[in-house]
Amino acid sequence: MVDVLQKDLRRSKTEAILLEPSKGIVNILDDVVIFNDPYGVVLIIGAWNYPLQLLLLPVSGAIAAGNAVIMKPSELAPATAKFIAETVPKYLDNDAIAVVEGGPEETTELLKNRFDYIFYTGGTNVGKIVYAAATKYLTPVTLELGGKSPVYIDNTVDMEVTTKRILWGKFVNVGQTCIAPDYILCTKEVQNKFIEHAKKILKEWYGEDPQKSPDLCRIITSRHFR
Repeated sequence: MVDVLQKDLRRSKTEAILLEPSKGIVNILDDVVIFNDPYGVVLIIGAWNYPLQLLLLPVSGAIAAGNAVIMKPSELAPATAKFIAETVPKYLDNDAIAVVEGGPEETTELLKNRFDYIFYTGGTNVGKIVYAAATKYLTPVTLELGGKSPVYIDNTVDMEVTTKRILWGKFVNVGQTCIAPDYILCTKEVQNKFIEHAKKILKEWYGEDPQKSPDLCRIITSRHFR
């Protein structure tokens, strides 16, 4: 470092050391220390489409960082919510980790309280409500919301492989995934080839009557089906 500065600027060794290090001249004698502090009490609101993963992954991160956690499982997956409410108190510190069951009414009451951080996974409409509640106390938030995921197919692909990959992405968890393919962009010619392959592959995977297939997941509620 000193050599190149001397070549470019004819800077002396003393000036090079004083002016170019990561510390400036005003704090060159100081020590720099980074303190990793937990936020405090974190509210984590889980989603229904992956009711275990999308709740417990952020919970584990919050606990590892030293926070206390209130977790709210989705009421749309009642069996999973009941399992979490019964299991968590058996293995985690009840003074630091709590589970709150319930629907919109209970969530609304929760959001009236002051938290140090809020993590929400779900739809945009509820995300806006969570964000609005957080602004009252300037609470930092993470909103993991849904989106649209288009797929583009050109006329050079291996249609058999491409169709299987797209259908897997769409039919795993029967499409109830935030990054599942939503629609396809392609030419009319490619569209016809895709449909032809899709019919054959879906029949191979789920049989003549998919509703009787043990391998096909189900939509969470009739409202979501519509």
